[in-house]
Amino acid sequence: MQPTQDVLIPEVIQQIPLTYYLILSTVLFIIGIIGVLTRRNAIIIFMSIELMLNAVNLLLIAFSSYKSDSAGQVFVFFIMAVAAAEVSVGLAIIVMIYRNTRSIDVGLLNKLKW
Repeated sequence: MQPTQDVLIPEVIQQIPLTYYLILSTVLFIIGIIGVLTRRNAIIIFMSIELMLNAVNLLLIAFSSYKSDSAGQVFVFFIMAVAAAEVSVGLAIIVMIYRNTRSIDVGLLNKLKW
């Protein structure tokens, strides 16, 4: 009797040490923070926020696989659904800002103040 694919996935993920997942996720999160703090382009800032969100998702998947609990994986599914809605609203806002200012530089957005 061959094992099913559901049994093989946690074993494959558990072959890689948990510290590797932690290091990768930390590096991705730090790259996202640096992108948010140093860039002035709205699309790059938006991509950096998504990178930070995916770093957290990676950790949730790794921890849930190591504990053999699917709750973390279900939680990641809902996070990705919310992120998809965030992307659509965020890109619509960026397009409207570009139409009004002909730039997506966040430094020019001080015109939105009183």
